[in-house]
Amino acid sequence: MERFVNWSGSLAFDAERLRQPTSEQEVIDIVHEALDRGGSVRPVGSGHSSTPLAETGDTLISFGRMAGLVGADKSNGRATLLPGTGLAEAGSALAEHGLAMENLGDVDYQSLAGAMGTGTHGTGRELGNLSSTLVGGTLVTGTGAVVRFGEQADSAQGQTLLRAAQLALGALGVLTSLTLRVQPAFDLHRQNWMTHIDWVLGHFEELSQTCRHVDFYWYPRSDRAQVRVLTLPGDEPAISPPGYLKKDERGPSYEVIPNFRDLKFDEMEYMLPLEHGLEAFRRVRERVKDRHRDKVGWRVLVRTVAPDDAMLSNIRQPTMTIALLQNASLDHEPYFRDMEALFLDWGGRPHWGKKHYRTAPDLRRMYPDWDAFLTLREKCDPEGVFLNDYLTEIFGLQGAP
Repeated sequence: MERFVNWSGSLAFDAERLRQPTSEQEVIDIVHEALDRGGSVRPVGSGHSSTPLAETGDTLISFGRMAGLVGADKSNGRATLLPGTGLAEAGSALAEHGLAMENLGDVDYQSLAGAMGTGTHGTGRELGNLSSTLVGGTLVTGTGAVVRFGEQADSAQGQTLLRAAQLALGALGVLTSLTLRVQPAFDLHRQNWMTHIDWVLGHFEELSQTCRHVDFYWYPRSDRAQVRVLTLPGDEPAISPPGYLKKDERGPSYEVIPNFRDLKFDEMEYMLPLEHGLEAFRRVRERVKDRHRDKVGWRVLVRTVAPDDAMLSNIRQPTMTIALLQNASLDHEPYFRDMEALFLDWGGRPHWGKKHYRTAPDLRRMYPDWDAFLTLREKCDPEGVFLNDYLTEIFGLQGAP
């Protein structure tokens, strides 16, 4: 048995076996072995997800030995990487070819396939999530077949499969190569200001429209905020918030965007229409101060993301995301459940890799391509090799293989 514990410590399970393939053929063999005995397989990345997407009592497959850059084409703005490549590793490998990913999330210790599979995102009104940069690749399905999609496929079906594979929760199969849209390497200038939340709310709209990246933390117990502004050197805004400059650094984008996290936390994040985002945050602020301030140990993170067209994308329109962070040592469920009701009132959709309490009927109403995705899932995995209890529940597939 292999004991698995996720990053925050909120999820633990015992898998019968752990497989760490080194090649696509080994992945195929693992799937065929599961098919032969009527078993199941679940992929896992770095374990940063807070939802039980990887949970299995059968075979857990990790891609740490399938990592690295396969090829890069600077003239075409494309790079192909293996699924277990860490985001930090991808950044340094691309930099050697004068390239960079368009954006990164708040941390860079996730694996590439895991980040894509759950819709990991950073911040920036003109910048989509990481999944939106996936333009092609290969997938080993639940039948053991190798399927090419996106730019690696010749048919229209390949483009349809791309929209499903960009954010698939590991439900179609496992990605064995990923081709990304990349751009020439670039530097960024980060400035983190400590100030009052009222100053941030009064200036956020302007900052988010003029700066490449802007987000902010709100600290409920002090009502202070940390606004984080990242721009191309020379494009810095002329601001001087009341408070002080906490961080001021320049460097390659892949080094400057991510933040170091040593404290473990659980998280709920909802994607809300950008046009209502700041008003929704104000309601969040009121509710936290009224009901939860004495129990909230950490902070609330606000970001923006550009829309994309993946079937299960929770960012199909200009979006503001609001994330609740709670220390892993403290109870999070009463806080998250109460706040989720508010997010739903504002038309929110949950982040796939973070805590939420939505079930299949709720999710089907949120996603217009829901049934199309499930049709493709069944075609790719007719025996349910890649299903687990959690996916069966959220997809409403009780009674499936």
